[in-house]
Amino acid sequence: MMTNEPIIKVSNLTKNYGNNQGVFDLNFTIHKGEMVGFVGTNGSGKSTTIRLITGFIKPDSGTSTVYGYDSWTESSKFIRSIGYVPGEIAFPDLFTGKDFLKSQAELLKIQSFDYANKIIELLQLDIRANLKRMSKGMKQKTALVAALMSDPELLILDEPTTGLDPLMRVKFIDAIKQQHLMGKTILMSSQSFEELERTCDKVIFIYKGHILAIANMHEIANRNVQDLKIEFYETNDYLDFESKGYKIIRDQMKYNQLTIEVKKDNIGILMNDLSSYNIKFISEVPYTLETHFKRIAKIKEEK
Repeated sequence: MMTNEPIIKVSNLTKNYGNNQGVFDLNFTIHKGEMVGFVGTNGSGKSTTIRLITGFIKPDSGTSTVYGYDSWTESSKFIRSIGYVPGEIAFPDLFTGKDFLKSQAELLKIQSFDYANKIIELLQLDIRANLKRMSKGMKQKTALVAALMSDPELLILDEPTTGLDPLMRVKFIDAIKQQHLMGKTILMSSQSFEELERTCDKVIFIYKGHILAIANMHEIANRNVQDLKIEFYETNDYLDFESKGYKIIRDQMKYNQLTIEVKKDNIGILMNDLSSYNIKFISEVPYTLETHFKRIAKIKEEK
């Protein structure tokens, strides 16, 4: 259950690599029990932000804290109590996956391997495989087991489904959703809007190193407006309806087609306005997380 207790707090966080590379003046808070997604294209700053939060790189300015501890100066006080999957996985010089996971268990002082075995079974991982010869997918699975095996209260996952096949992605996302239902706090970056849409309470959209928007998934799922695509048989009908003042999202004149945004309470008025036209079709356009962020990015680019 989500509470008002802040677990991760990012304030004016900046890491400037020059040439507009890095992250700039980031601000957000993740509360206990909340699952937050982090989405953006390659190079947008997702991994840099996660490395700043986990204390692996030093910020140029601003701060981030985890459980109230400063990420850069006090990371030793929290780093072993979180489940972390880095974007780039580098294993120590051990022979098999089993050797690596045993060393992790010793480091984390885990007495029982039972929970780890459940995750290994879920991910269908052969831990006897040679670490250096593992495929990217197997390395990803091994890192996931290492992150989850101590049953931590906080998970920070940097594109954790990279390298997994589609069926395994579904299994993993289902497992993460279960972790969320158990009250875990989760920050997960991804390039997949669909993954984040299925799992998160809110999603942070990072664009060229800046936070462009933070979407509340409940609000997106319960919008009081609807997007409708309408195509007319006749150009005259299309032009006449276009002049009625509805908010037009997309205009395709060559098809006599308009996509409009209308309040759900005004659907009856719309249907009455459309009754005098010869309409080819009318259909609802699903409003997804991807749609939401693409519109915001388009507005940003146009400014």
